[in-house]
Amino acid sequence: MDRPDFPTLEQVEKADREQLARWYRFLGAGDTPEQRKIQHRLAERFQKMGGMTPELSKQIGFGGE
Repeated sequence: MDRPDFPTLEQVEKADREQLARWYRFLGAGDTPEQRKIQHRLAERFQKMGGMTPELSKQIGFGGE
């Protein structure tokens, strides 16, 4: 299944923390083994960069107010 909203592995490797946070929060489950691999790498890289904080969550539009 084609998912134009799903990043490529190359995009995940180049993304900054804010972009990773947006994908991490809003992307949803992968439909294919390749998408699940990308999602796993995205989560791994995002956690190594410090993961989600209340400030970052608010910055990406998921902070409550």
